[in-house]
Amino acid sequence: MNKLYPLKFTPILKDKIWGGSKLRNFPGKEKASEKCGESWEISTVGNNISVVSNGFLKGNDLQELIEVYMGDILGDKVFDDYGIEFPLLIKFIEAKDVLSVQVHPDDELAFQRHNTRGKTEMWYIIDAEHDAKLISGFNKELSQEEYLNYLNSGRLKEILNYVSAVAGDIFFIPAGRVHATGAGILLAEIQQASDITYRIYDWDRKDEKGNPRELHTKSAVDALDFTYHPEVKSLYSGKLNQTVEVVDNKYFTTNIIQLNTVVEKNFNFIDSFVVYICTEGEVSLEIEGLQSTVIKKGETVLVPAMIKQLLINPVVKSSLLEVYIKY
Repeated sequence: MNKLYPLKFTPILKDKIWGGSKLRNFPGKEKASEKCGESWEISTVGNNISVVSNGFLKGNDLQELIEVYMGDILGDKVFDDYGIEFPLLIKFIEAKDVLSVQVHPDDELAFQRHNTRGKTEMWYIIDAEHDAKLISGFNKELSQEEYLNYLNSGRLKEILNYVSAVAGDIFFIPAGRVHATGAGILLAEIQQASDITYRIYDWDRKDEKGNPRELHTKSAVDALDFTYHPEVKSLYSGKLNQTVEVVDNKYFTTNIIQLNTVVEKNFNFIDSFVVYICTEGEVSLEIEGLQSTVIKKGETVLVPAMIKQLLINPVVKSSLLEVYIKY
């Protein structure tokens, strides 16, 4: 059996009512439409199964590979917990217009209602227009009754927490937190492998047929966390040529690596795949005995768990998100 190597995938492009055309500037996404809102980079969610685009496994889908290679791709502990499902969904999102105000259920509620996992996620802002804002949480502590009073009287916007967003910002969005990406934002999203969303408010928009978009206000009530969180950005201090942890929870750990020289990585301390998302520049992943794999800004690569050492060699000054599951 040939040795596994860093896997790149054909992006799964999705048009959205709020999408734009910036994603087509990223490698492999040149065919994106004028309304492309999402590029699913690594997925086994529903019928959206990622297909390998490089190397001898080109043309094979990720679920097939996990069936064959199991823990060699995912890590033994991850495979024990998730089977042939890839545990995360990695996306790029462009919001030319504001997204709907929404919330995702946690595992307990999602299993109860949909027999699937919940959705905790994080956003890394790649680019944002001047004065771009997003919504994360409420701007004060609320009871469920108070929230319903605002919602039913058409005053929901008064209690949403608006936050400025600039390139490099990180927002952790646990299941239960109301949120919306604002207009003029391009981001990378790392989330649980779930597509369950309860839409609460959609700015009175209509779909392409002129109909109001479906809302899930009743379903959302039990999912919402009404706690006030005064700080919703994940604050960090980037250190050149070092790995800096920025988000850590039971579903995923995300580090940021800003580099202008070779960085050596050793993964013997984890039993997990590693995903690299290039958010700036261009790097070469170099592994002994294998041809190097290049990723540029807007590309994603999956490093199988059996690979325990690699060198990240920047072609220019670059920035990466490094994602894995920590046990």
